[in-house]
Amino acid sequence: MHRIAYFITPHGFGHAARASAIMDAVSETVPLVSFDIFTTVPQWFFADSLSGQFEYHEFVTDIGLVQKTPFLHDLEETIEALDRFIPFDPALISDTADFLKQRACHLVVCDISPIGISIAKEAGIPSILIENFTWDWIYEDFIQADARISRYVDFFRKIYQAADYHIQASPVCNPQSVDMTTDPISRNVRLSSVGIREKLGIPQEKKLVLLTTGGVREKYRFLKNLTAEPEICFVIPGGSESPEKHENLILLPYRSGFIHSDLVNTADAVVGKAGYSTIAEVYQAGVPFGYVPRSDFRETDKLVEFIEKNMKGLRIGDEDFKAGKWLGKVSRLLNVSRTKRHNPNGSHQAAGMIKDLLK
Repeated sequence: MHRIAYFITPHGFGHAARASAIMDAVSETVPLVSFDIFTTVPQWFFADSLSGQFEYHEFVTDIGLVQKTPFLHDLEETIEALDRFIPFDPALISDTADFLKQRACHLVVCDISPIGISIAKEAGIPSILIENFTWDWIYEDFIQADARISRYVDFFRKIYQAADYHIQASPVCNPQSVDMTTDPISRNVRLSSVGIREKLGIPQEKKLVLLTTGGVREKYRFLKNLTAEPEICFVIPGGSESPEKHENLILLPYRSGFIHSDLVNTADAVVGKAGYSTIAEVYQAGVPFGYVPRSDFRETDKLVEFIEKNMKGLRIGDEDFKAGKWLGKVSRLLNVSRTKRHNPNGSHQAAGMIKDLLK
């Protein structure tokens, strides 16, 4: 049995989705493999996403950015949280390293969680950094707003540079000389669009628009406006605490029994925040995307550049999105044809490298 420790930032669900895609791809190619997952992303996310073996360990792996909404962060709270978290507790590093050695872990994989790299070094276990951005690169952009964050730029950069292997996942924000650059990484589609529509109770011929803001809940103020478009069904994951259906609206909790990549694949169009995992899923499905860039976040320009070059859709301002002013553009999105993809899912590329390292 090969054991892999996986440290995942809890910054939204996107990094956990990317990690899950890679873990599933590894499980397909390495018959005897098990994962020790360290994160504060809920355990159910991995239970629903993974087909292979894993054990979950609730563990604070990262601070990232403290989010107030999907589009708004709190820099003051972020710095205060970093001050409490950094430097890493030596006892925590030592005890976790000992635990990984007791578990006979062969490899440590980190989706932008720097503490995992430090633990791997202490344990003498090879580490892989997987990212499309790193926190030092993100924090660099906030120095002018609050110089206190500058002390964490060099701190994290040195840790990231200490990783034994480095994979960047497209769309990459800060391209470097790395061991591998993959195509976009997303979870596979498990259930056909026909099957998803049947489970949701949506006629096969009815147009379906998926609204999504990732793993940070949004208060949608425009839901009543959506009922004015009865010929379109709007599905909103994370839109309620329990499943609800109101006329042409279907609101789902985050844990709904539906994998987000399946919902994306079923949609005739997707409207929502331009975050990594949503972009990767929309890209793989080839669905037109009404994308909402996040302002004041350094990753945004790189993501938008990728969307405009490689995907079909249209841009929606965050304020227009919140006010529901994008509804007039839906017909344009629904008239855009899907794109057929022939390139590989980046999860299999990353899994190939991990398989080779386990030999």
